[in-house]
Amino acid sequence: MKVAVIDIGSYSCRLSIGNIQDGLEIIYEEGNITALSEGVKSSGLLQKEKMEYTLGVLKDYINKAKEFKVDSIVAVGTQALRIAKNTQEFISMVKESLGLEVKVISPEEEGRYAFLAVGYSLRPEGKFCIIDQGGGSTEYVCGQDLLPEKVASLPFGIVNLTEEFIHNDPPLNYELESLKNFLDEQIKEVKEDCQTLVGLGGTITTIAAIEYGVFPYKGHMVHGKRLSLDSVMFWLETLSSMKEEQRIKSFPQIEPKRAKVIIPGIIIFYRSMVLFGKKEILVSDWGLKEGIIVDEYLKRKKEKEKGGE
Repeated sequence: MKVAVIDIGSYSCRLSIGNIQDGLEIIYEEGNITALSEGVKSSGLLQKEKMEYTLGVLKDYINKAKEFKVDSIVAVGTQALRIAKNTQEFISMVKESLGLEVKVISPEEEGRYAFLAVGYSLRPEGKFCIIDQGGGSTEYVCGQDLLPEKVASLPFGIVNLTEEFIHNDPPLNYELESLKNFLDEQIKEVKEDCQTLVGLGGTITTIAAIEYGVFPYKGHMVHGKRLSLDSVMFWLETLSSMKEEQRIKSFPQIEPKRAKVIIPGIIIFYRSMVLFGKKEILVSDWGLKEGIIVDEYLKRKKEKEKGGE
């Protein structure tokens, strides 16, 4: 059985196709920056051009899924679609144009699926906490094995933090300090004791790709890599001292559309590591969409085992 999962995120739209016949294998992945949540904080509305661009990406994903002869396509939406006043308009547009049903999931569901993806693929020992940093929200989920014990969703991500705090290129020191102070107050509220901290999302995987010289990007070459606190601080200082265009020219791993918003993302991980008291962070390329595939695989495995009893 082949399953395609589309994650319509606040900043990027991503596709994973998994084969869950006798085991679980991710056989295709693709991602595009669609910036769906740009302008939502100020206007409360998804912008028409962003919706149309995202629609085009979804059409390509459906065609790709058909090429792989998938048995089902699951599409989920996260923070941008949770908060926009015209979400239903977008969902109707997708349904009418593409015949695709989009389910807007809760922050708790988002966090649990991401935790399941990490627990299944990386098997961290003991209690671990994932930081799933997105475009419009950031989930902190702590637990053990495949069982999340506490899910906390904070209503900020790289898009709204950039819009609120970063107004210069490169950012000024007081902008960075204001952002750090804001994040410290938020992160203190969700801090948990754990053995391992795991980072998810485009920011941390991009930094890992730069650190380990991975280009073009290959998820399996980043998945499971570790970044030290010193490295995260180094890349924060290096990239925040550059203009956007310099970041793109100097590091091909940074997608042009990500160059503007990467600094708040790095600060989220930097301050989280400091406040959680961790000298390193484990990097996961797997997240929400892979978690949905894992969930489906485990359900089918359980049903098979029951049938064989």
